[in-house]
Amino acid sequence: MKKMTVLALGLAVAACTQPQELPDNVMVTGTNPIITNQFTADPTARVFNGRIYMFPSHDIPSVITHTDGSAWFSMADYHVFSSEDLTTWTDHGVIVRQEDVPWGKPDAYSMWAPDCVEKDGKYYFYFPNTSRNGGFAVGVAIADSPEGPYEILPEPIEGIHGIDPCVLQASDGNAYIFWGNGRCAKLKENMTELADDNPKETVKWGPFEMEMVGVNCLQGLPNRQAEGPFAFEYDGNFYLTYPYVREDTEVLAYAMSKNPMGPYEYKGIIMAEHENGCWTNHHSIVNYKGQWYLFYHHNAFSPDFDKNRSAQIERLYFNPDGTIREVKPTMRGVGPVKASHKVHIDRYSHIEGAAIEYLDTTDYFKGWKTVFAQAGDKARFNELDFGRKAPRKMVLRVRSSVPSELTITAGKTGDVQVPECPEWTEIELPMPFRTKGMQDLEIALASGNNIEIDWVSFK
Repeated sequence: MKKMTVLALGLAVAACTQPQELPDNVMVTGTNPIITNQFTADPTARVFNGRIYMFPSHDIPSVITHTDGSAWFSMADYHVFSSEDLTTWTDHGVIVRQEDVPWGKPDAYSMWAPDCVEKDGKYYFYFPNTSRNGGFAVGVAIADSPEGPYEILPEPIEGIHGIDPCVLQASDGNAYIFWGNGRCAKLKENMTELADDNPKETVKWGPFEMEMVGVNCLQGLPNRQAEGPFAFEYDGNFYLTYPYVREDTEVLAYAMSKNPMGPYEYKGIIMAEHENGCWTNHHSIVNYKGQWYLFYHHNAFSPDFDKNRSAQIERLYFNPDGTIREVKPTMRGVGPVKASHKVHIDRYSHIEGAAIEYLDTTDYFKGWKTVFAQAGDKARFNELDFGRKAPRKMVLRVRSSVPSELTITAGKTGDVQVPECPEWTEIELPMPFRTKGMQDLEIALASGNNIEIDWVSFK
């Protein structure tokens, strides 16, 4: 294919090259992590009114010291986020604070993984917290919309002692709540109390005994340090998914049953251990507009402290027999991205030679850059929507100590010249070709060295 070459026409005026400014509570990403204004761990995704809502826990810099002297998880409140396209996310703000929980310890910083379901026009938000009486309990807050405002019930759910609630609204007409390390019990019609006909059993912890309501659905399954159960129903099967420590860090595993309360048969791994050694993972699985998605977390914005996590999304697929295909974590994520927005190619779908580094190691939320050290280095960003009208210009936020030449491919291929710019600079260039529709964008270094790119956009 013949390539076309253009020269840089000069530096753009910043105000002319920026996409329209968005409200502070709106983020356009389409890549992982999906939320860029705060930490968002333990993401539970639900579909309400044709829109996807995410209810994560909210990590903050640690104010808790663990028994071994190490910093620990600290979570003081809950936000709710929503999106129509998995690219543009709105932060609807805080819906529950630890100091507002009447039965909770107001400074426990233990508001771990929550859930939310709808019934008869009411939204029931389930959350764990440390009780004023000691130990973990699960409370309920109720609202008329997923965004709130939520009214917190004065007492937690009697009979639940643990964390990480998940509610399954099953096809048998009942609702079941899962919590802790895989315990499950049926809820009453009011969604706020355990049903009277739940089984009970005496559980021993060393010299101690406690009567527990419900059943342990993970009994007999691989469950070392298991937590965070998430249950759902698909194609006549019930799925119990959960993190557990297979070796040194958590994997996401699953089991299947024909009954919501089991017994469950172990089937395998949904997602393996994070390669960087991040200790935890926690997740939810949801069908949105005909596609199944896995929401999970990683410490991408906190590489030095794995208890500040961020939500990510991948597509999830089933085999014909109902088993789940293993999911690989990516930087690219799943959201469609418009070429007119800032395209962060550091969230690549494929890379050769080029390196990804943080823009600012004092503020990881500023994101990443792509470093092209030598000719042949390249990065590809898939599923970029150029729209119906071919853009005439491209904008690069770039830093380069020497003049460089980049090869741009998006359906067609052309070269652009980047002048020396030792400081971060936004450069506006004429497009070397015309292209429209959905394309994979590839940027490769043709000549020069050590050119760094923050983002690229097209207009």
